[in-house]
Amino acid sequence: MNAADTGELSESAYAIFEFFFRSQLHMRKKSLSHIVESGEPFEDLFHEIFTEFSNVYPIVFEYLISQFQTPEEIYRMIREGEGVIPSKTFQARWIEQDSPHVDGRAADIEKAGKWLVFLPPDQVDDIWRQIRDLTWEGKLGISAKVSTAKPDPDARDERKVIYVYTADWEDEADVMRVREELRRIGITDRIGYKRNIETFKGEYSAKGKKVTFYSA
Repeated sequence: MNAADTGELSESAYAIFEFFFRSQLHMRKKSLSHIVESGEPFEDLFHEIFTEFSNVYPIVFEYLISQFQTPEEIYRMIREGEGVIPSKTFQARWIEQDSPHVDGRAADIEKAGKWLVFLPPDQVDDIWRQIRDLTWEGKLGISAKVSTAKPDPDARDERKVIYVYTADWEDEADVMRVREELRRIGITDRIGYKRNIETFKGEYSAKGKKVTFYSA
């Protein structure tokens, strides 16, 4: 492994663990956000999944421990909001919430698309909590994710963004149903909907170029 690979792995170690941790919780029909915010003890479950992670990804595990020293330190960070509250998340650039009613990573399929909700940093925690909970309850789309406090060198401004995914961009009735739910929780300004096929092609909005498929 060369120096570039080592640096990339070191940078990505926590993100890989967090994805693994969330996936394991998803399989158990558990929401990390709800566990943390309820105060429910989950240290035993955390260590069970952490041990499994060390067996599946031993090299990544070594980098993770070199950064945080002990699993207890990672547990403490999560208890305090890492990976749960956007403004308190500094290890990963995104927090994701899949609906328990669909297969994990459903938002990655080509037929999917997402509403893009841009917000000032001081509003993102509250709006994300509502979107996250509606997604978990199966009342919104198939998945959602939010940008966090971790600096993003590609960000165009200080705003945060929430993506709210639907399964099929051609199902206009469902796409607009989700838009109405977002309006109901206070997102009343016009927002755009982008198909995954544009994202996969690397197409992004710029001056004079529109890549959103719906706007409402």
